[in-house]
Amino acid sequence: MFLTTFLLVFTWRNAHSFGDINLKLIVPRSQPTLMKTQSPENSCLYVPQYSFLFLSNDDDYEAEFDEEENVDASKVQSCNVLGTLLKPCCANVRGTGIGTGFYRNGYCSTGENDTGRHTVCVEVTDDFLNFSASVGNDLSTPVPEYSFPGLKNGDKWCLCAARWSQAYHAGVAPKLFLQSTHEKTLTYAPIEILRMFAIDQKASDEVLRTLNDKRATLNKLL
Repeated sequence: MFLTTFLLVFTWRNAHSFGDINLKLIVPRSQPTLMKTQSPENSCLYVPQYSFLFLSNDDDYEAEFDEEENVDASKVQSCNVLGTLLKPCCANVRGTGIGTGFYRNGYCSTGENDTGRHTVCVEVTDDFLNFSASVGNDLSTPVPEYSFPGLKNGDKWCLCAARWSQAYHAGVAPKLFLQSTHEKTLTYAPIEILRMFAIDQKASDEVLRTLNDKRATLNKLL
């Protein structure tokens, strides 16, 4: 039976590597036009019915979870600065049993309550810790009431994006892990700068190559 169809246009955005791609889909009018759900493997993926998987524009996606009732933001999976699933930063700092991140779950995830945007997974250095203390943010002293273990050289921690940017401009920015750094960090620093400090640069470059190969394949199909 012939079904009346109509055209849907979606946008696949990845600001640092892809540019904009318009996905033109023909969907039966009698069927739901779009299912936007969490994938069990990667919540960075939208799942449009009868279409390709594509990376999300996370502002609207995150806002919807922020506004949902009975949703634990600490358990919502997020995207990293590469546009893939956010990897853990550190779930047990120096054997203290304390995980990093605003939610202390080991991830540099964020939400509406995290006004400081603790999104950058870094490996701290003494130079950075001294700088942070000099500008009024002592990260070396434990604060048990906030489940903060106090940081030492070599610790992995989810740093505030604005603090990392400040340290960068002061010449003491710590190195970081791109795959464990939340995409909201791109509001404070471009991927080109972040990549210069990436400990996982080789692995991240391979991720980007894979994504760009998929983009090229997708472009051929459009």
